Amino acid sequence: MSKIESCCIIDDDPIFVYGTKRIMKEIEFCESIVVFNNGQEALDGLMEISQSDKKTPQVIFLDLNMPIMNGWEFLDEFIKIPNNNLKKTIVYIISSSVDPRDLERVKDYKQRVNNYILKPITPNDLETVLGALTT
Repeated sequence: MSKIESCCIIDDDPIFVYGTKRIMKEIEFCESIVVFNNGQEALDGLMEISQSDKKTPQVIFLDLNMPIMNGWEFLDEFIKIPNNNLKKTIVYIISSSVDPRDLERVKDYKQRVNNYILKPITPNDLETVLGALTT
């Protein structure tokens, strides 16, 4: 499997971010990783990236429970960004929530959200994502 160019992690948990970055490096998931600590920071950062000549992330791993702007609020704003490059970005919800309402709500975003992955993320989870992207 070949690795992707860039991905984005939107999560306020530094331990989760550290562990996920380590696993990504181990399995050679991507060339570069952009990290944002909340939805608002991510929205601002992704809009800046989309308006520059930088590559937009191919994958976003999005936590649902964050301060300032949570994952759902981020998705509501993200789908409004008028940029064709970001339309190619695939979002994976990464959460420790097993609330059936969250799983049901993901269906409202099926245009942009590919799947729901339970924390902690595993090498197998990332390999599945890579397989889906590179086939």
